[in-house]
Amino acid sequence: MDAVTTLSASKVRLAALGVQLSARGFEAVLSGSVLKVVNPDEPGCCGRRLGDSITCRSRQEDGGRLWFFTSWNEPIEPADRVVDTGLRIQGYLRASKR
Repeated sequence: MDAVTTLSASKVRLAALGVQLSARGFEAVLSGSVLKVVNPDEPGCCGRRLGDSITCRSRQEDGGRLWFFTSWNEPIEPADRVVDTGLRIQGYLRASKR
C-alpha cells in the first residue's frame, strides 16, 4: 500500500470510528489524520473533559497492517475492528464508572 492509499484508508477508518463513538454519546471530531474523542460526562485534568486523540497508521509488528493508536502511542486494535476499538475507547474514557 502506498503512502497516499494508506492515508486515505486511515481517514476512512477514523471517520467510521468517530461515528461509532458519537453513537455512544462521545464527542468525536476528525481533524486531519487525528480523531479527537471526548467524553462530555467525565471530568478530566485541569478543567478539561476526559478524552484522547486517536490515530490510525501502519503497525510494523503486524506486517504493516493499519491499527488504531492512543495519544500515548499504545496500540488499541487493528483498524478493521472498528466496533471493538470503540468499545475499548469507551472503557478507558469511562474509567471512573468502573
